[in-house]
Amino acid sequence: MVRTRKPLRTERLLALLEVSLRDHRGTEILRLDVRELTTVTDYLILASGTSDRQLRTLAERVRETAQAAGHQVLGSEGEKTGGWMLVDLGDIVVHLMLPEARSFYQLEKLWGWAEQPVVAKAGKRGTRKPAGTP
Repeated sequence: MVRTRKPLRTERLLALLEVSLRDHRGTEILRLDVRELTTVTDYLILASGTSDRQLRTLAERVRETAQAAGHQVLGSEGEKTGGWMLVDLGDIVVHLMLPEARSFYQLEKLWGWAEQPVVAKAGKRGTRKPAGTP
């Protein structure tokens, strides 16, 4: 199956989302390139927050950032249940999690063989982290 991609547009949105998450105090921001592993999406962004309220704010900022950049938000889940929120942007799926949920589900390990080009901790831009490191 051949998938049509708009790499520059997706790369620009990835960068905008990472900056927005960082600016709103998201932590442990990680980008996973899953293009070779699934046909569901091209990238996953994982980020942690300190409370359900912060996760809701981060989810809202992700939606606003995507829409301002001309991207459609396909769906959003978890606002009512808390602990883990997801925003589906098609080529990019953003997972926002409390540290307890992130530790329990360990999506980094589930997708651990995916290329992990960017880990951005609050205040540290462009830090690289090899795949498979905690």
